Amino acid sequence: VQLQASGGGLAQPGGSLRLSCAASGFPSNLYTIGWFRQAPGKKREGVACLANSDGNTYYGDSVKGRFTISRDNSKNTLNLQMNNLEPEDTAVYSCAWDHGASSWLLCNAPPDRSDHWGQGTQVTVSS
Repeated sequence: VQLQASGGGLAQPGGSLRLSCAASGFPSNLYTIGWFRQAPGKKREGVACLANSDGNTYYGDSVKGRFTISRDNSKNTLNLQMNNLEPEDTAVYSCAWDHGASSWLLCNAPPDRSDHWGQGTQVTVSS
């Protein structure tokens, strides 16, 4: 499986950014995929996750109502639309996947294997 994240950058508070994760090569259709972030000195946090089998989504409490996860099967991409950004959203964002069908499980128990992760992209929210 190959994951390639893009779309990070600088945004002002209240602004928007859109992240994309090009994802291909999954061994089956039973997998979950999602976005995670880690700010300096903080624990990694599951931001938003999606189950490929039924499209079920899970959002971390800090981003509910502001972020939207979606997939574009025609382009093999996973997107994260981030609106009403806050300085606390500043972090390195990464996409990851795992076998299974629970978006909640992926976000709350992310995989340990490094080959289940894509490289990160920096998001900075500052005025």
